[in-house]
Amino acid sequence: MESISLANDTVSPRLNADLVRKYNRPAPRYTSYPTALRFRELDEEFTKEALLLDLEVSEGPLSLYFHLPYCRSLCWFCGCAKVISTDTSLADRYLDFLEKEVALYQAHLQPNRPVVQLHFGGGTPNFLTPAQIDRLGALIQEHFAFAEDAEISAEFDPRTLSQEQVEAFRRLGVNRASIGVQDVKLEVQEAVHRIQPTETNVEVVGWLREAGIGSLNVDLVYGLPCQTPESFAETLEEVLSYDPDRLAIFSYAHVPWSKPAQKILEKNPMPSADEKIEMLIQTVDTLAKRGYAHIGMDHFSKRSDPLVAAQQVGTLQRNFQGYSLHANVEILAFGMSSISQSSGAFRQNHKDLDTYYEMISKGEIPLQKGYLLTFDDQIRREVIMRLMCDLRLDFAERSEANGIDFSVYFAEEIKALQELEEDGLVRFTGKGLEVLPLGRLLIRNVANVFDAYSDRVSKGFSKAI
Repeated sequence: MESISLANDTVSPRLNADLVRKYNRPAPRYTSYPTALRFRELDEEFTKEALLLDLEVSEGPLSLYFHLPYCRSLCWFCGCAKVISTDTSLADRYLDFLEKEVALYQAHLQPNRPVVQLHFGGGTPNFLTPAQIDRLGALIQEHFAFAEDAEISAEFDPRTLSQEQVEAFRRLGVNRASIGVQDVKLEVQEAVHRIQPTETNVEVVGWLREAGIGSLNVDLVYGLPCQTPESFAETLEEVLSYDPDRLAIFSYAHVPWSKPAQKILEKNPMPSADEKIEMLIQTVDTLAKRGYAHIGMDHFSKRSDPLVAAQQVGTLQRNFQGYSLHANVEILAFGMSSISQSSGAFRQNHKDLDTYYEMISKGEIPLQKGYLLTFDDQIRREVIMRLMCDLRLDFAERSEANGIDFSVYFAEEIKALQELEEDGLVRFTGKGLEVLPLGRLLIRNVANVFDAYSDRVSKGFSKAI
């Protein structure tokens, strides 16, 4: 694949009011294609056996995901699958069932598949006590063999993280950490029910570095109540003083029809679409000037980070955890609501914890939904993946990879992209398509052109801006 350079990110694309209105429509984040809204419930015709078939014959490396759903309190903006409790003993039972679920999957796995990536998400992984973290590490090591350079990452809530927990996760092998900050302004924190003093963040960053965790990611969210472009710029400046290696700066997804707690946020003033895009534009400008590359949707990293190198050679991947270094790696996910991904299928566990427990108690893998990809799905998944990761498409390359004539197969999509070219989002080259700086900010809209299902499920997604 031809190498690309993203070194010159110092751009300041502008959106006028008409473009904001035009592109501020529902669109997926494309952590998968097809999206999870296309998954269907299992029944007599659509069986677990069919979903597990390609897992049983696969022999390549694995990426593991463990969903740890417990949180001590509810952040009103949150869209994750979680269980609110302060009783850490609940995690003991959860670990009992995680161990049983892992054992159930062993019967479907080819032996000696190396694990190159492991991620702990939630919820709040540091809900677990140090002893519970050690127990989780032991059960994983018992069942899986890790590559020497495996990437092991965890998401942390600084408000409840202790130094002892950091040390326990380091014993488990964690070498990358992600901390949720969202916003440092007290007014915003009060509006979203997440009080998190700066002193807490600084202390946690110190613990992580002292423990030898070599890579730090910070999560921020723009579009929350009481935020302004000026206040978010101040938040970004403070977070940059932590010297993070990566930043994930998410557009708040307001979906109160599926997350009722989000309705509480409407009591405070919410930023307009114009203000949200101003926050994003100034963020891109600031980070570019401070030595960070805009990897793509939501994600930024230092130019020395492996994500940038992976993007340059075309091996960057996007999945349910965001951007990843590992291409063509099967995701095996455990825990309630977790989603596994293989070359031909998606599998999702039950979101209801009691049902998750009940199925495992019966000796069943706790699947609730899934999806078997068609030939067309697989082609479109790769096209959308490459757009989201490489920010370009080589038509001849995609033709050869998929055994199609790209310009013929996607004739309607190419025609539709001409409008985006006129608006300055993309540019047709002699070889294919390039996403321009403005298009990076609206990459969901660019990828959506290739989504065969977008018109049928658009109501389920947050707006792109």
